[in-house]
Formats: sequence, structure tokens, C-alpha cells
Amino acid sequence: MDLFDIRREYNRSGLRRKNLPENPVQFFEHWLKQAIDAKFPDPTAMTIATVNEHGQPYQRIVLLKHMDDQGFIFYTNLGSRKAKQLAKNARISLHFPWHPLERQVHITGIAIKLTNIEVMKYFLSRPKESQLAAWASRQSERITARLALESKYIELKQQFDKDKIPVPTFWGGFRVKPASFEFWQGGEHRLHDRFIYQNQDNGQWNVERLAP
Repeated sequence: MDLFDIRREYNRSGLRRKNLPENPVQFFEHWLKQAIDAKFPDPTAMTIATVNEHGQPYQRIVLLKHMDDQGFIFYTNLGSRKAKQLAKNARISLHFPWHPLERQVHITGIAIKLTNIEVMKYFLSRPKESQLAAWASRQSERITARLALESKYIELKQQFDKDKIPVPTFWGGFRVKPASFEFWQGGEHRLHDRFIYQNQDNGQWNVERLAP
């Protein structure tokens, strides 16, 4: 397969320092809103990267469920590979690829487990089918066949037919407290615009332009 000639120009818009606010969360929210308004499929989808005890990186896509100045929140099975890796090394990387807008955002930070109250509040807001799926799937564990997963789901659906579904003890979430933001905007002739925000000891953000 020849991939050498698969390329395109990036010429939608540029990014200049004068257009960047002092708070990167504010700018991220602006870009996220534009991705949502553009009706992209899964605009809140993000790749999260963790590493195991041997330094081997792992990536997967999850959905961002909340964001504010305190951090970025996602939910997962606490027995999953990513949760186990975060328990040993809380450093994490988030990546948002908004290709139609020729943009991407890369965030690094520390993942902190959410409280039981935060987890319960979100779990109870989920559709019943999603609540059942959380119970049915022991994420990242080996299973013999898909039929085993579907059978467990049906069994739980019958068990909780008219009852409230409790929050599984093995289900939770994380808040990523950001240490850096990198905003990337595609540019003509591969002269892309890249700016990195880095959190300083005094809580302020330092902004620098990076070569593409």
C-alpha cells in the first residue's frame, strides 16, 4: 500500500498569540463549543494515554463528561486497564482531534479519583441500559465470547426489572487536573500554529509558541 501521496493542505485559519486568553480552559471551551456547533460525531471523544509499570504506553478513546477550571472528568470501570495503571502512575495525557476544523488539543496532567458522591450523581443520570452495561462488563477482563456478555446483560435486565440499579462498587471516574495545554491549528505549507500553556508554581499559565 502506497501512502506517500495521501496529504492535503490546511488552510482554514491561523492562530495568533493575540487571540489567546490567559486561561487555557476558557480557550479549550471555546474550541469545544465550535466542534459541538459544527455537529461533529462525538465532539467530546478524547484519546487518553496511560503507562504500565514497565513504561509501556496504552491509548484508548473515552468521552469527556464534564470540564471546568478544576479539571476534565471521565468515567470508567475501576478494574479496567487504564484505572489500574492510573492507580500506580497518575500521570495522564488527553488528546482531542477535531480534524474537520484542522485542530487538535493535547493536555497533560494528573488523574484524581472522583468521590463516591460525584460518581453516584453521574451514574444515576445515565440511561438504564448504560447502567446495566456497567454491571455486565468487567472491563478489560478476558471473556469466552460475546454471547457471555449479552447473556449477563439480559440476566441483569431481568434482575433489576423494576428496581433502581445501584452504583457498582467497581465503577467510578477521574478528574484530570491539567499541567499543560497544547493548541494546534493547521497552517498552509505545513507551517502549523502551535501554542503551549504550562502551569506555573503561582497558579498562572505561561504561553509559548512552538515550531510546527
